[in-house]
Amino acid sequence: MTQKTIDDYLSLPYTIEVIPDDDGFVARVKELSGCMTQADTWDEIWPMIEDAKRLWLESALAHGDAVPELLGVFG
Repeated sequence: MTQKTIDDYLSLPYTIEVIPDDDGFVARVKELSGCMTQADTWDEIWPMIEDAKRLWLESALAHGDAVPELLGVFG
């Protein structure tokens, strides 16, 4: 079995939930527990959640933690 790379996981269609907040927006990746960020503007939230997702995945892979793979995506 081939080991998946960070890019394999980043390409998965994880669910990103964006919630308006008094001071801007909060975003989280639903399938990655604790993966969230906040930003002042709508345009800022997207690169920030992508960065948070990359950091979450890198940390999980480095520590050997399970990473949700979304059923059917990797076969």
